[in-house]
Amino acid sequence: MRIVVADDSVLLREGLVRLLEEEGFEVVAQAGDADDLVRKVAAHKPDVAVVDIRMPPTNTDDGLRAAREIGRRHPGTGVLVLSQYVDQEYALELVGEDGNGVGYLLKDRVVDFEPFVETVREVARGGSALDPEILSELIGRARSDDSLHELSRREREVLTLMAEGRSNQAIAERLVITERAVEKHVTRIFSKLGLEPTPEDHRRVMAVLTYLRSR
Repeated sequence: MRIVVADDSVLLREGLVRLLEEEGFEVVAQAGDADDLVRKVAAHKPDVAVVDIRMPPTNTDDGLRAAREIGRRHPGTGVLVLSQYVDQEYALELVGEDGNGVGYLLKDRVVDFEPFVETVREVARGGSALDPEILSELIGRARSDDSLHELSRREREVLTLMAEGRSNQAIAERLVITERAVEKHVTRIFSKLGLEPTPEDHRRVMAVLTYLRSR
């Protein structure tokens, strides 16, 4: 899997590169600012770009804007944005209308490297993944919303883990249930949300988007 890593901190960037390469990823380029990131994605056409949200030239949301531009120009490239802080609006802006191949994680989450690697792979597959802390705030912001009221407690748990970018196997391990049970919950979620049969990965993304838009 081919990766471009973008962060204006050389220390953090090199650390990410080393960790990714140790896991078997091929880091084809590095970038220190948003403009260079866009150029290198165009040149190398990676599977995933791992992007710091605050980068030069303005050190505000340049990484986020570059991520959106990459999504428009190179729909085959997944984008995983890393942020120092929780920002719900940035996360929802990144997910946008289709949510395919995007992720938003807090930088602290990189320390727990196994879930980070799983998130990179999920984004590369075209899925979506949001940081658990962001999801927790989104859920807390709209407890009274009943748009997903038909889902059972267990189905909501499964959908939350789907929104984190977890595979069925990872969800089964987290909830201490069988993978077959997870598959049944996912099928019922699709049915209750009115998602017509299409390739499953696409329906997972649409289910996550339905979840997020209700928050």
